[in-house]
Amino acid sequence: VLSNVEEITELYRELSQHPGLSAACLGPDVTTQYGGKYCSLYTEWSQRDLARAENVKFCRQYLIFHDGASVVYSGPAGTCSEIKDELLSRESPSGVLKAVLRKVPSKEKEKEKQFLEVWDQNRKVKSIDLTALDKHGSVYDDDQFGCLAWSHSETHLLYVAEKKCPKAESFFQSKAPELGASDEDAGRPGKDDAPLKGEQFVYREDWGEALSTRSVPVLCALDIEGSSVSVLEGVPEHLSPGQAFWSPDDTGVVFVGWWHEPFRLGLRHCTNRRSALFYVDLTGGRCELLSEDTRAVWSPRLSPDRCRIVYLENDALGPHQQCSRLRMYDWYTKHTSTVLEAVPRQAWGAFPGIYCGALPGLCWAADSRRLVLDTAQRSQQDVFVVDTVTGATTSLTADAPQGSWSVLTIDRDILVARFSTPSCPPTLKVAILPGSGWEAQAQWVCLQDAPPVPGISWGIRTLQPPPEQEHPQYSECPGGPGWAPPPPPSPDTPHPASAGGLDFDAILLRPSEGSAAQKHPLVVMPHGGPHSVFTAGWMLYPAALCRMGFAVLLVNYRGSLGFGQDSVASLPGNVGTQDVRDVQLCVERVLQEESLDTGRVALVGGSHGGFLACHLLGQFPDTYHACVVRNPVVNIASMVAATDIPDWCLTETGLPYAPDTLPDPAQWTEMLCKSPMHYVDQVRVPVLLMLGEDDRRVPPKQGLEYYRALKARGVPTRLLWYPGNNHALAGVEAEADGFMNMALWLLKHLRC
Repeated sequence: VLSNVEEITELYRELSQHPGLSAACLGPDVTTQYGGKYCSLYTEWSQRDLARAENVKFCRQYLIFHDGASVVYSGPAGTCSEIKDELLSRESPSGVLKAVLRKVPSKEKEKEKQFLEVWDQNRKVKSIDLTALDKHGSVYDDDQFGCLAWSHSETHLLYVAEKKCPKAESFFQSKAPELGASDEDAGRPGKDDAPLKGEQFVYREDWGEALSTRSVPVLCALDIEGSSVSVLEGVPEHLSPGQAFWSPDDTGVVFVGWWHEPFRLGLRHCTNRRSALFYVDLTGGRCELLSEDTRAVWSPRLSPDRCRIVYLENDALGPHQQCSRLRMYDWYTKHTSTVLEAVPRQAWGAFPGIYCGALPGLCWAADSRRLVLDTAQRSQQDVFVVDTVTGATTSLTADAPQGSWSVLTIDRDILVARFSTPSCPPTLKVAILPGSGWEAQAQWVCLQDAPPVPGISWGIRTLQPPPEQEHPQYSECPGGPGWAPPPPPSPDTPHPASAGGLDFDAILLRPSEGSAAQKHPLVVMPHGGPHSVFTAGWMLYPAALCRMGFAVLLVNYRGSLGFGQDSVASLPGNVGTQDVRDVQLCVERVLQEESLDTGRVALVGGSHGGFLACHLLGQFPDTYHACVVRNPVVNIASMVAATDIPDWCLTETGLPYAPDTLPDPAQWTEMLCKSPMHYVDQVRVPVLLMLGEDDRRVPPKQGLEYYRALKARGVPTRLLWYPGNNHALAGVEAEADGFMNMALWLLKHLRC
């Protein structure tokens, strides 16, 4: 195992430089004098810059020559260039104009200013200082509410911003009398602008983790010709609007509205918040409901022929991430249909269900009938095309390499995707979507390859819990006792042990270099959520640990996404037992079947993965020899009053949630008994804690509570406190420091 600090630093530096691919945009088709067609592809990437301690964004252009049925030639055009201070950018429907929201440091060294720019193919044609116009607060650039939408006529831009706050001042503010001036004089603020007294310290609710500067969003429109901004009227007071676009005839705006009464709950990664689709008519100002109003909806996408809107839908409350429904609203008949229902069980060869944070920004095929999306399919991520009329689905990556596929964009049936595996950083792929019925023949062409990282081999294994650990409600398959899943897609995927109840997966990364006699130490990583999933894509920490000489086990316990809604539903009420036993079963099985060092096994986990790591230390103290946790949940009972997601604490404990819920003593006890704190007396191995000072999801008081309990019991522990970091601990500096401290902690306590 690599143990020299300088070498580990160099390894991390090298692997952290692999860029991530974040966005792609296709330019208009150009026809050459010989009749061939080509278009440009603009891509945005992000990369960690350790010297500057920040993520830098850069763009790269490619040319794609195609004949409408296949890609004839493709390749890069020019080199990369860094993108500075762009918060949002969007090409107009014709591809002739581009809108950019840019932040500019102000000369007074106070707050930065925001400018909305319009560019044509040769120059910047408009630059509007939104801060100086003072119609609203900061423009939202997040992917929860934020949008930058062109009207179909390309004369207006739509965006979301914070509502302007009235100025407030102290009751004792002293005013310099203006000599010889009377109230009527021009230049004095009118009564409306007079600062309010007693409003200085009023609490403003926000939308929680990673959205702490978002409170009251408003829809805003820029008239490009007149350079004027208006805040749109007509959105009901009890709703917070976002994800907006212009209606088919440009007479109004379609948006998602989230209920914020009686109070706001955290929204990031929570696709279970009550919300609906609305249309606000700008001529009359009336607001119309387009979807059911008791569900959670998001990601509305208008078809190219402007007749249909598809969107994702979940039940409100319950698990934060679920298997979603795909719904479609017909603009002209006002009819809503369900294109795809939630899927109870994943089965190979059938559609696994939709598990995604959002649909691609452009997801429709040119026929306005089919759309493409990516979704978790057990421990992979695949791309599917969906026929919205028949509900038929076809995988576009079934015959492609196994790993993690994501759709970046589709335009005129040119499909752009990202592909990675645990040993291969993100690569850029392109394909032409074949006609209806022929989709499975899609041919992927690689535009930007990334050579695989040497020294990492990986595979996916499937595990079946023993009969006594099966969930009684889901112990039989939906097809009855005789039902067996179809064979898996490749020999790499082991066949499930039995066709009874719910099974689960794990991805094992192993160092492929070194002698066969060497027994590698094992790092066990359960994911957070708990309703999320490790897909077989590029992940920096596991890859770097594997290159150091550790085997890494990523466990997708029951309750993970990609295995069907039954699996998701099996976990609430069983956290601290079902998920803990799944991880332990997986660890014991891997130690039995693989040549690994049973005397050097460590746990690493964040959030609910930290919850599981701390549970495993207490429930199975003899298996593990070191532990590293990032922002772990350690006591659900003390978290419920401090987190931005109190509903999570009750739901996962198996208790009903309502905004006016006050747990009774038995329920408090239940929350405590399902928490790692309940087992702290059995913990013996050294624990390293990493906490984000600004974490609103699992407040750092959780980790501190555990730290003190361990110190009081004489367990070796160390705590790292990261200012300016929230739940993800994703700041470049915190991420790099966290890796180095984790690596050194594991080396020290596993005696590597």
